[in-house]
Amino acid sequence: MRLVTSLFIALGCLAALSAAEERLTLSGSSTVAPLASEFARRFEVQHPSVRIDVQTGGSTRGITDARAGRAHIGMASRALAQDEDDLIAYPIAVDGIACIVHRSNPVTTLNKAHIVGIFSGKITNWKAVGGPDRRIVVVNKAAGRSTLELFLQHFSLKAEQIAADVVIGDNAQGIKTVAGSPDAIGYVSLGAAQTDADAGVAIRLLGLDGLTPSISSVRDGSWPIIRPLNLIVRSVPTGVAADFVAFARSGAIDDLILDLAFVAPTR
Repeated sequence: MRLVTSLFIALGCLAALSAAEERLTLSGSSTVAPLASEFARRFEVQHPSVRIDVQTGGSTRGITDARAGRAHIGMASRALAQDEDDLIAYPIAVDGIACIVHRSNPVTTLNKAHIVGIFSGKITNWKAVGGPDRRIVVVNKAAGRSTLELFLQHFSLKAEQIAADVVIGDNAQGIKTVAGSPDAIGYVSLGAAQTDADAGVAIRLLGLDGLTPSISSVRDGSWPIIRPLNLIVRSVPTGVAADFVAFARSGAIDDLILDLAFVAPTR
């Protein structure tokens, strides 16, 4: 009888613990996700009753999920558009977008005309831009990704103009694709590319119009393609969501921002 009673008490305690657990769901940008995941791990250590689920799928998904209430917080690697003024954006970091090539490619920098020519299919051989006599493999981003939107905007291109050989989703897939193809060129998060290049992944970040892609050039604003990394909500957050947003915007996580080669926002 005592054993049965003890068992019921134990089950009751587990149920109480489970009921007390708070869950937070984030979805969206694959650029923001690694940073949000690191924030979440540190936040969970400080708040043992909280569990945070970080899901990717692109900035469009993050904004759509936040607006529809499918996620407590959306993630977007761009600023909100005019028709998204019903939402609130909380900047947590700043990032750039950079083109990448395989590490063995001797080309180290291109200009805007080169990039437009390559991605529109007018330049098809690396020899035309100072590289080897080999066909260029163009790696493009899938629709719904803010990296694609900002790339098209900066280079005054339309989606239908891109002559893609490969279409990828998140940054990790893009980096893996270029690292596995000596003739490929793609464009991804500058922070993600820098982090992987520093870790020995076989890619190189390309200079653009004489500028060098780096944390420093993002920080001082000299790099031409810069975007905010945002947490998106449909109303002023409360409870654990408010606590997480405040934590993500505090100086307590600046080391994590630097570790992932991003830049802390102005606070």
